[in-house]
Amino acid sequence: MMTLSKQPRQELILNEILVMENSKHANIVNYLDSYLVGQQLWVVMEYLEGGSLTDVVVETIMEEKHIATLCREVLQALEFLHNANIIHRDIKSDNVLLGMIGEIKITDFGFCAQLSPERSKRSTMVGTPYWMAPEVVMRQQYGPRVDVWSLGIMALEMLDGEPPYMNEDPVRALYHITSNGKPEIKKRDNLSPDFKDFLDQCLEVDQTRRPSASTLLKHPFLKCAAPLVSLRALIEAARESIAKKKYMEP
Repeated sequence: MMTLSKQPRQELILNEILVMENSKHANIVNYLDSYLVGQQLWVVMEYLEGGSLTDVVVETIMEEKHIATLCREVLQALEFLHNANIIHRDIKSDNVLLGMIGEIKITDFGFCAQLSPERSKRSTMVGTPYWMAPEVVMRQQYGPRVDVWSLGIMALEMLDGEPPYMNEDPVRALYHITSNGKPEIKKRDNLSPDFKDFLDQCLEVDQTRRPSASTLLKHPFLKCAAPLVSLRALIEAARESIAKKKYMEP
């Protein structure tokens, strides 16, 4: 439920609704309908009981097999969007929703961009700073592979509990993204060769050499993916951790 008068850019909401309405896919949250009720816009969407991936990222330790599962399902959504010439531009754990029987779906299309033959690239700096690709920060021309970079950052988020530079303010983080290029992978020596290569490919600074979502779906790292239903245990563990912290609060 959104009060339209409080939305600074109402066109973003309309853009989001239009994209969701035309993007029916198993890994994209299903849009059902919307209603204008007085000054409020009610958007009816599929309910995913597991909540966002962020709780699992912050409250649990994810194994490579779980990260591979999440990456595979998000890549399937990205392949579908990119084939329709749509860039999401805000891939991060907050925008991945989980179901209790293994559903993994991306949401929040407020920043997405529709490309066309006449306009096959964008140069607008939009998204969430910590997950932004270098070419977005530098306002260079970019295409769908910015989402692949953001997926790589989300994989680091699942590994470390937060994205690189999270302890810095957003402006400083943007500086690090442009000056450092590929972020440091803290636990690199502990990772399997396939996972290291997957991260290196996602976080390739040169966007012309960064693989597409379709190419990455064939990457050997994804073969170690855990069954979808195994994510339920992580969701429940995250909930228990959050409940315990609330109980411990004075």
